[in-house]
Amino acid sequence: MIALAAFVLITFFGAAEGREVNPKTGRPERMLHGATSAAGPIVEYAAHNRGNIQLAIANNGTFGTRGYTIPDPLTGEAIPSCVFPKNSDLVYLWVAAVWAGAVKGNDTLVSVGDEDFYVTTEFWPEIKPFGDIKYESIDPSSRYFSTTARSEEDIICEYTDTLTDNSYVAIDPTDNRPHKPLGIKVTQRSMAWSYSYAEDFILFDYRIKNIDTRLLSDVYLGIWVDGDVWHITNRDAAHWNDDIVGFLRTYPAPEGCGYIDTVNIAYHTDNDGDPAGGVWSEKSVPHAVGVRVVRTPSEKPKYSFNWWIIDYSDPSKDFGPRLRGTPEDPWRSLGSRLGTPEGDLNKYYLLRHPEFDYDQYFVAQDHTMKGWLPPPENAADIADGYDCRYLLSFGPFNIHPGQELPVSFAWLGGAFLHSNPGNFERLWDFRHPDRFYNSLDFSGLAANSRWASWIYDNPGIDTDNDGYAGKFRVCCTDSSALDTIIDGNDTTIFIYTSCDTLYYEGDGVPDFRGAGPPPAPEFSIEPSVGKLVVRFNGLLSETTRDIFSHTVDFEGYRIYMGRDDRPSSFSVVASYDREDYNKYVYTNDGYKLLDIPFSLDSLRCLYADSCNDPDFDPTLYTYSRPFTHPDFPESTFVFIPQDYNVSDLGPGSQIRKRFPDQPYPSSLNPDLADPSELTEDGKFKYFEYEYVIEDLLPTIPYYINVTAFDFGSPVAGLPALETSIVNGAQLAYALTSSEDALSGRLDAYVYPNPYRADADYRERGLESRMNRDEAPDRSHRIHFANLPPKCTIRIYSLDGDLVRELNHDMDPSDPTSSHHEWNLITRNTQLAVTGLYYFVVESETRTQIGKFAIIR
Repeated sequence: MIALAAFVLITFFGAAEGREVNPKTGRPERMLHGATSAAGPIVEYAAHNRGNIQLAIANNGTFGTRGYTIPDPLTGEAIPSCVFPKNSDLVYLWVAAVWAGAVKGNDTLVSVGDEDFYVTTEFWPEIKPFGDIKYESIDPSSRYFSTTARSEEDIICEYTDTLTDNSYVAIDPTDNRPHKPLGIKVTQRSMAWSYSYAEDFILFDYRIKNIDTRLLSDVYLGIWVDGDVWHITNRDAAHWNDDIVGFLRTYPAPEGCGYIDTVNIAYHTDNDGDPAGGVWSEKSVPHAVGVRVVRTPSEKPKYSFNWWIIDYSDPSKDFGPRLRGTPEDPWRSLGSRLGTPEGDLNKYYLLRHPEFDYDQYFVAQDHTMKGWLPPPENAADIADGYDCRYLLSFGPFNIHPGQELPVSFAWLGGAFLHSNPGNFERLWDFRHPDRFYNSLDFSGLAANSRWASWIYDNPGIDTDNDGYAGKFRVCCTDSSALDTIIDGNDTTIFIYTSCDTLYYEGDGVPDFRGAGPPPAPEFSIEPSVGKLVVRFNGLLSETTRDIFSHTVDFEGYRIYMGRDDRPSSFSVVASYDREDYNKYVYTNDGYKLLDIPFSLDSLRCLYADSCNDPDFDPTLYTYSRPFTHPDFPESTFVFIPQDYNVSDLGPGSQIRKRFPDQPYPSSLNPDLADPSELTEDGKFKYFEYEYVIEDLLPTIPYYINVTAFDFGSPVAGLPALETSIVNGAQLAYALTSSEDALSGRLDAYVYPNPYRADADYRERGLESRMNRDEAPDRSHRIHFANLPPKCTIRIYSLDGDLVRELNHDMDPSDPTSSHHEWNLITRNTQLAVTGLYYFVVESETRTQIGKFAIIR
C-alpha cells in the first residue's frame, strides 16, 4: 500500500551521544538521530503525506530532516524533508525552525529549534510518553478519526525550551554561556488536506504558553528557513549553492476589477529550475516553496523579512542586506559576520528590527539611495544563486505567566515559478535582473496563499454568529455608458449591469476547515492470473454530509490504475456517477448556477407533465434551445449533466452492485440492521460494489485505487471535489492468491528465469519504477510467485552454500501476499554472480524446491 496510514512516525532522537559530519558545514556535529536515552527526552519524526507537499515534522520546533537520511521503519526508505509535488523526489528544504525571543526581567533571550551552525537545539519534548507525537483526522475511515480534528491529517506535538542539560542543549559559542530559557511551552498542530484547492499547503497552528512566573515582554516570533532545492540524486553543494530567496507582498486578485491581494509570502526556489538541454526534465526543480503568516496575537503586528548567506570557512564573506544606521535606528554589529546573527542578542535584533530585505535576485544593484549598504564584492555570484537562509518574524506582544497565545502560518508550494526552461539563460543579467524577474510566475504561490488564509478563516462564513461574515469586494464587469449633463458639464456615467459580491477575508474567528469530497470507500483486491477483482463498500462515501452545505453531496466513484505511485501514472479504468443535472437559470447577469444538482426524477416532477413522464429529456434544453414553460413565464432554464451520468450498475456495466436486489438498509447502524442486510464480515450489502480488471500481465505490479467525488459547492464556487488518487492506493499483482497457493494446488516459481542482465529490464520499466533513483546494481529483481502468505525462502548455490534467506510474512488479505522479490544481493551484501541457483520455500504445510539461473 502507498499509505499504510495517513501518518508515518519515526522515533529517532535522544541524548546527543556521538557525532556526524554535517555535509554543508563540513564540521562534526552532535547527532540528533540514532541515539536514545530512556531517562531523557526523545525526539520523534512524523511525515505529512496526505496532500501534495510531503513534509517531515519533529517534536522539537523543527521541520525538515537537516539533510540526514532518516529511514521510514515501515518501508526502510528515507522520509521526505520537504518534497513538492508529492512523490516527485524534488526536495525544497534542508531544515526550518521556530525562533522565539523576548525580554524577561533584565535579560534578552532567544530560544531556537535550530540555527545556522546546526549546533543549538533549545526546544525539546517531555520524556516519553508525555512528549509523544499524536495524530487526528477528520476522515471517518482513518484509524485516527477524531471529532476534534481539523484536517485529514493533524500532527500534534508539544515541546518546551526549559531543558538546560548541556548534553542536550549546547552552550552557545557566541554567548559562551548555558542556555537560558524563556520558559515557554509550545503546542503545535500541523494540518494537511488532499483536496484539489488545499493540497499545496500545510497549515501550522501554535499555542505558546508562558509557563514561567515572570512576564515575557516584547515577544517576537520567527520562522527560520534553510530552504535548499535539489532533486534527490543531486544532493551536493552545487545544488544547494544556487538557490534564491525573496518576498512577495501582493498579487492581482483573480476576480479582476483592479483588486490586489495581500499575500505576504517569504519564498525560496532554485535560481533557474535546473533545466536539462533547454527543457524541463524529471530532475528539474522549477517550483517554489514559502511561508505565509495567517494569524498573530497582535492586532497590528510588525513584520520583518531578513535573508543572508553564510560562508563557514571565511566570516568576512558572510553577507545579508543591511540598512545603514540612523540616529533613530543606530547600526548594530551582528558579530564577526555581516548577515548571520550570532548569539541571543543578535538573533533578537533580527527578530524585532523592522526591515524588509530586497530580493536576492537584486543584490548586485545599488540600493544605497534607499538607505542600504553597498553591494558586496561577490554580489553577482550571490544574485544568481547561493546557499541562503531567511527569517520571517513578527511581533511584539506580551505573554503573562500562565497565558497562552495563538500563532498560525502556512507552509505552501507554488508550481512552476520558473515558467520557461530557457528564461534564465536568455534573460538573466545580474546588472538588470528585472527582465528575468518579470518572467517568473507567482500565480501558484499567490493562489495557495489565498486558499491557506481562507481555510484558516473561511470568507463569508459568520463562525460566531455575530452578524459579521468578513470583508468583501464588489466586482462589476458589464457596463454601458450614458452621456448626461451635471452642473452644466458633459459627463459620462457608467451603468453596471453585472456585479458580483466576493468575500475575500473571514470574520476573524479561525475555522481551520474547508469543503471536502466524501470519504473514499474501503476497498480490497482479489488477485487471480491475469485479472484483479476490486471490491469496495461505499457506506461512508454515500451517507456523509458536507461540512458546509450539510447535505449528502456524493456524486460517484472512479477506479484508477497506475504502474507506479506518481499521480501522473494513474488512469481511470472505470467510473460511476449518479444521473443528475445542473440547472442554470437565466438572470440579468446571464445564466447562473444557483442550486445543487437535480435528479432526473426531481426534474420530471418539477417541469414535466408528470413525475412518470418518460418523454422529458433534460439534455434537449441547451443554451441555444433553453427550457421555457407556461407555468414558469419568467424563468428560462438550461440543464447540463453533472459529470458523465454513467449511472448503470447492472450486469455488463463497468462497476456493478454485488447485491443488485438488496434494498436500502433499515438502519445505517450495523447493530440495529437486519442480519440479512449484512455481509459475513458485517458490511452493508446495499453499498457493496465490484469491478473486474482483466487482461493484465501477471508479472507486472499495478497500483489500484478507488476514489469518491461530489458535485461541488455552487454557492461557494467550488468545483466537484475528489479524494486523492494516490492516498490509500494498493499494490497488486495479477497472480494467484496466497489462499490458492496455500491449498497446495500450485507450486512456487521464479520469474524472470533465467534472469538476464543484458535484457534492459530497468529501461523497459520492469525494475526501479517504485524507486526511480535506485543505483543500477541495486535495481535488479527476481520475483517469487505462488507463495503461501507465511513462508521462508532460502536461496542456495550449486555447492549448497546459503546465498540469501528471505522471510515472507504477509496478511493473507494483502493482494501481494503470494509474491516476494529479491534484489540479487547476497547475505554478504554482494551482487549475485552468474550461475545456477536452487531455492527452497518452506511453510507450515509443505516444502518446495526449484531452480533458476542468473546470466550476466
